[in-house]
Amino acid sequence: MKKELIAELDPKSPISEVFRTLRTNIQFMNTKGKLKTILVTSTFPGEGKSWVASNLAVTFAQAGKKVVLIDADMRKGRQYNIFGISPIPGLSNYLSGVDIDDEERDITDIADYVQDTEVDNLFVMPAGNIPPNPSELLISPQMVDLLEQLKELCDIVIIDGTPNELVTDSLIITRLVDSTIIVTACKQTKKDNLRRAIQNIQNVGGKIAGVVVNKVPIAAKKYEQSYYYGSTEMSKAKSDMRKAMKSNLRAQSSNNTSTQKRIQNTTGLENKSENLNRNKDDLQRNIKVNTSSEISLERTNDILKQINEYIDNEKKNLK
Repeated sequence: MKKELIAELDPKSPISEVFRTLRTNIQFMNTKGKLKTILVTSTFPGEGKSWVASNLAVTFAQAGKKVVLIDADMRKGRQYNIFGISPIPGLSNYLSGVDIDDEERDITDIADYVQDTEVDNLFVMPAGNIPPNPSELLISPQMVDLLEQLKELCDIVIIDGTPNELVTDSLIITRLVDSTIIVTACKQTKKDNLRRAIQNIQNVGGKIAGVVVNKVPIAAKKYEQSYYYGSTEMSKAKSDMRKAMKSNLRAQSSNNTSTQKRIQNTTGLENKSENLNRNKDDLQRNIKVNTSSEISLERTNDILKQINEYIDNEKKNLK
């Protein structure tokens, strides 16, 4: 299985979500249940029709639908390479009745030409051997019979056609299917070519479901813009959540610091208050002792003597 099958290998990617949106749009078109065969074509090669067809088939299979993907590009088929299956037998072998690898194969049994894939509910009919006359094979009754049988056996048939600006294969098929999707490439497909392709399909009586614009350049920041799975809204919500958590942590830390400071200040005030009260008590106690005791004459003379000595010393220092 190639990395091209993004819908299977990375179902949570924004690209896979785009394919699910395309599937939903097709299902809304099929309100009466008559849309069972879809052709995927393009104007020129390289616009991504095979990639779109394969991933669209995968998304239908993931929705529980039984899907058969037919590679109708018998000139340059790629679906066998994308899904990693055998290139033969395939559509050309069924339509021509020629199976060069197994002459005993029953050419009327479709099951012999449809191969299982690693995706549940998805089966692929490769293009088969390159025939000399692909257009003639597509207008044969066998092609009409093939589509009618597959409609009975599965829920939806997706056909990977040829670019309709080069050959008429897709124009033939568009008359046989219920609807057609045109794949274009951004800055690659010319408007005149697309306009002509639409006109040609309508001229042969085909119906167009819509146009898929592929290869649209997307900036890295816009790449995540999807409904969910890594969307910008989800990233923004996560970012806001982180900011809110940081803000709450800062506020908590600030509150804790303020609380500690208040506790420290309160403790300091309480200690100061206790010291003042203690000093006050000591002072009152001393006053009471001093006022209640009698001062002796000797003590008085001693104090006066100390005062006189202090005055004498100061006079000496002044001189």
